[in-house]
Amino acid sequence: MYPCSSGVAESPADFPYAVESLLPQSGTMVLVDKVLEAGEGHIVVEMTVRDDGLFSGPDHTVPAWVGLEYMAQAVAAYSGYQRKRRGLDIELGFLLGTRFYQCSVGEFKCGAKLEIRAEKIIEAANDMAVFDCRLTGEGVEATSKLNLLMPQDTQKFLTEKGI
Repeated sequence: MYPCSSGVAESPADFPYAVESLLPQSGTMVLVDKVLEAGEGHIVVEMTVRDDGLFSGPDHTVPAWVGLEYMAQAVAAYSGYQRKRRGLDIELGFLLGTRFYQCSVGEFKCGAKLEIRAEKIIEAANDMAVFDCRLTGEGVEATSKLNLLMPQDTQKFLTEKGI
């Protein structure tokens, strides 16, 4: 659950942040709808697969590979939550790669409700992290490990890299 300063868990209705405020994405690129649970090493988010043309096709489905973006946004929400709790600004993260993406379906039906759980496996001093992610819904299960770079100061990182 959501730890608050007193150590007592907050209920989902008391979650202190709108999901949009946790993510560096904006507008139609915000794909997750709400945070169901967050803790020191994990987050659970919920979303509805949208039929807005961003990723959906004329058959009212979204390709299963978009599940990786859903998972990456769950991790971004986790990072945003942890940063906001420490009074820091939201920073960009970089999805470096995935391992073992498996999905039980070839596409997600628009309108389907999905839940994504991201659990931190490792976080290194060099801002690298690995998250174990699981996406579930009615008749749907997808899993993957995401390798990410989550700099404490994205602008400084990009400047140092000459970008």
